[in-house]
Amino acid sequence: MIQEASDLSLARKRLRWRARRGLLENDLLITRFLESHGDRMTSDQMISFEALLDLPENELLDLLLERQQLPAGLDVSGVREMLNRLRNI
Repeated sequence: MIQEASDLSLARKRLRWRARRGLLENDLLITRFLESHGDRMTSDQMISFEALLDLPENELLDLLLERQQLPAGLDVSGVREMLNRLRNI
């Protein structure tokens, strides 16, 4: 179990590094979210979070600001839930 917790901690650190964005608005919103919730994210939540990070900067910003809906390929419960958490920070 300790091994798993260690792996999860390392994965969270890597996710924080990967979450740095080129668009200031995205960076501010995501950093605020990670400061509040990053240490408690489960592996499934991190996978959903990474799916959002794979989006182009402007598309991600439009999703965060509710100007756009999730694309069909990402419109699954885990990603929807993560997007809602990000929007409500």
